[in-house]
Amino acid sequence: MKPLSYGLLCALLAAAFFGTSGSLAKPLLDGGWSPVAAVTLRALVGAALLAPVALVTVRGRWRVLWQARSRVLLMGVAGVACTQLAYFAAIQTIPVSTALLIEFLAPLILVAYAWASTRRTPSAPVLLGSALAVGGLLLVIGPGALRPVDPLGLAFAFTAALGCAVYFAVAAQAGDGLPPVALAASGLLVGGVTLALVGASGLLTFTVEFGDLDMFGATTPWWVPLLLLAVIGTAVAYAAGITASAALGSRLASFAGLLEVAFAALFAWVLLGENLGLLQILGGALILGGIAAVRSERTDAPVTEPLTETLR
Repeated sequence: MKPLSYGLLCALLAAAFFGTSGSLAKPLLDGGWSPVAAVTLRALVGAALLAPVALVTVRGRWRVLWQARSRVLLMGVAGVACTQLAYFAAIQTIPVSTALLIEFLAPLILVAYAWASTRRTPSAPVLLGSALAVGGLLLVIGPGALRPVDPLGLAFAFTAALGCAVYFAVAAQAGDGLPPVALAASGLLVGGVTLALVGASGLLTFTVEFGDLDMFGATTPWWVPLLLLAVIGTAVAYAAGITASAALGSRLASFAGLLEVAFAALFAWVLLGENLGLLQILGGALILGGIAAVRSERTDAPVTEPLTETLR
């Protein structure tokens, strides 16, 4: 399989796995878990699950991990912890739909960064893809996301978008030789520890409830949804997403990542019985059109690029 096809497949899988997060986390949140507690344990358990695979891929080359320490710290602090904390801080004062719309503007941040840093106007396919993707995103989330909201909440949502953009940029920086699974495991560990420290500080509520929960109409122990969230929505999702970014570059991978919103709506319809309307289906199609437009602009550049090239 060609690197580009392999990368697109990984990006599709990552979007689907990340899209399960909301449905799998809902039993925990409805059962009394605070959002920070859920995402902290999600990250830490996900890191523990990936650790054996990461150790195998590193094969004792600890120097590679040390050389990539800046990338690991950026992934953990900005790509994992900052994105999660800023998002949950945002939805304290603004609607979830608005926060999601802003957070998933990360691909446009990468396009704008490349425009500013290279002083080259984005090509017509990239501009068209951006317009289609944002239009599709708005349809999937709902037009109600566009409304006057609290400025502080907007600032937190934009911070989450910046963290998301950093996630794609750092994941695409594959020149240091650190395997994607190792970056996912170490980044989740750093992110989980950072989130745990924030929870311990009392800045945000950290609450867990150990008991039976209602999950998709059945009663289950608390650890079942947490384990599913850690395996499917975290360990596998981050590993696939980082692999996709390394193969595709940050821009194309970030546009493909927008499908997470469409998958989330699909899983909410299947698992939680939430409505899935025609506009959401049309929105998913527009996002696919945006990805195709951005993909058509891509040349046969090497998949291992310096950061300035990755963001172009």
